[in-house]
Amino acid sequence: MLAITKDLINWIKNYFKDNPDGKVICGISGGKDSTIVAALCKEALGADRVIGVLMPNGVQADIDDSYAVCMKLGLKYHRININSAYDELTKQILANTSIQDIPPEVKTNLPARLRMSTLYSIAALYPNSRVVNTSNFSERYIGYSTKFGDGAGDFSPLGNLTVREVLAIGDDLGLPYDLVHKTPSDGMSGKSDEERIGFSYDELDDYLIHGKATDEVEEKIEKMHNANLHKIYPMPMFVPA
Repeated sequence: MLAITKDLINWIKNYFKDNPDGKVICGISGGKDSTIVAALCKEALGADRVIGVLMPNGVQADIDDSYAVCMKLGLKYHRININSAYDELTKQILANTSIQDIPPEVKTNLPARLRMSTLYSIAALYPNSRVVNTSNFSERYIGYSTKFGDGAGDFSPLGNLTVREVLAIGDDLGLPYDLVHKTPSDGMSGKSDEERIGFSYDELDDYLIHGKATDEVEEKIEKMHNANLHKIYPMPMFVPA
């Protein structure tokens, strides 16, 4: 087992050191990050302390991958379809504002925030449980997440690890190749993540790890990073004199 994999497992154990009965609430999308995070938490705490939550928005084309993760890891799981909540909220927005159509930003960000609300609602069913964040450093650096959506959580095992490192950990854990190396997508826009951000994860990681990138890619990465600093830094607070 790789040293970093062992360190991650020990880090999760230590996080729960003072919460020996606490459970992990993990959204299971069927993608690499949630699959690997769930596997790490299982290794650290045991399958009985990891609760998977599947949250399709209507029909999820790759929902079988989410089930496969839970079956592979032996996790108890809940399937909560957020579609009726999404539809009702968007209907209310259309009915009570002057807009004629829901903008793309709402169509992608609202489901992510509904999913996080769902995770914390499920967490309330299990005393002392914690919601795990599944974001990685590569995506976090460019702000490729939804604020108070998939960017939220109580602890973040992968938050300082690049996609390249995350993939190596997934392979090290012996997880199915097709889940670890699945083409990442948000499942809502109809595009892959790399199509949406405009460069590949290899290009992003080369820049983050080695400082290597074409001028065009570096400009895109830093533009996204600077525009999304509000997601990365803590919320500013006024400090009275």
